Amino acid sequence: MIFSLEKDPFDLFSKWYKAVLNSPCEQPTAMTLATCSKDCIPSARVVLLKEYSKEGFVFFTNVNSKKGKELTENPKAALVFHWIEFARQVRIEGEVKLLNDERTDKYFSSRALGSQISAWCSKQSSILKDWQDFEQAIKLKEKEFHNTQVSRPDFWVGFCVIPKVIEFWQEGEYRKHIRFRYTLVEGSDWKVEQLYP
Repeated sequence: MIFSLEKDPFDLFSKWYKAVLNSPCEQPTAMTLATCSKDCIPSARVVLLKEYSKEGFVFFTNVNSKKGKELTENPKAALVFHWIEFARQVRIEGEVKLLNDERTDKYFSSRALGSQISAWCSKQSSILKDWQDFEQAIKLKEKEFHNTQVSRPDFWVGFCVIPKVIEFWQEGEYRKHIRFRYTLVEGSDWKVEQLYP
């Protein structure tokens, strides 16, 4: 076996994630987020992991974006981390909940000023006819918040993906990949099964 198992999948994720963070890996926090509309049409995009714990995996976005709307209509999602430098992948499936204002405010206040301003001005996923309109909105918002703390817009929110399934994949020679799937069975107990490549 290429890697040792843990009883709790969050402990194994933490080991893998810390190894990636302590390496020259490109975009270690990048994860593909797959959502599905109420009409069962899937979509996917890359977002950045901002927090994780035994509660779940956290990211932030505009609730009026396509992903925000889909998660509001259908609060289930899948995540994929692919760390190509390590030949490893983690797949996560679960339900999604909205973070409370306190946690979202705390993270928003830690962002760079330019990112805070952009969050106010971006009508994410809607049509932008002229880039200058966006730039002008940013300039106006910079004046509005000059010498004052930038408050978080109500539409900028945090989501937490609460896993029901977590699968760990390690590339093997001749496609003999190592796969272990953790499935939440009851409370905080996980069933571990090895899968064929």
